[in-house]
Amino acid sequence: MLQQCVPAIQFFLHGETYLALMILQLLMVAAVCAAFVPLASRENVSLLSQLKKRFVKKDSAVLAPPNVIHESGWTMIQCDDPAAFRDWLGRDVEGIPFKPGESPSLGSHVLIELFECNQDSLKAEVSVGRAMRDAAIDSKATVVAESFHDFKPFGVSGAVIIQESHYTIHTWPEHGYAAVDLFYCGGTIHVQKAVDVLIERFQPGRMKFLVVRRGVQEEVEG
Repeated sequence: MLQQCVPAIQFFLHGETYLALMILQLLMVAAVCAAFVPLASRENVSLLSQLKKRFVKKDSAVLAPPNVIHESGWTMIQCDDPAAFRDWLGRDVEGIPFKPGESPSLGSHVLIELFECNQDSLKAEVSVGRAMRDAAIDSKATVVAESFHDFKPFGVSGAVIIQESHYTIHTWPEHGYAAVDLFYCGGTIHVQKAVDVLIERFQPGRMKFLVVRRGVQEEVEG
């Protein structure tokens, strides 16, 4: 630092007072900035670490595959993580993956809990209806009819009737919560695409999934 100040001192001694003071001020600012860089770096690292812990912990805590439950003739698949659920759905082109040895069913009924949603997205019949219709279309379902209704002061209920069954929803905007049922059969529905639309439109902070096999072959043919 003393070596850097030498030119300024020389200017000062030769009467270049103003210029010397300017140089000294610049050097002082540079020194102060240099002193704060390590601190800022440490703070940035700390902030990044906190963000990493928050989101990595959230992701890593829910990487477990869906839990398949067989009880009294019912087959249910339970999952609390969208990524793990989509991965499970993506293992089968029909969107109804069966475990080896599991009895097939006529359809699958996906019950979806959406928590901490964007409240505004759940209020209007138009926006909720559009989201459910787009979910059906994106999942390659064949839309037959649809009906949605606004409740006062809050909430929307509605259904999209599809050739493969139906998609329904009821919203509680005041709680940022929506309950969605996706019931489908046949081998043409890409239900993970419907899940993507729901996430995009309602922006839930947390989701839970439960798949119920409907019309298990062993029970139907009993």
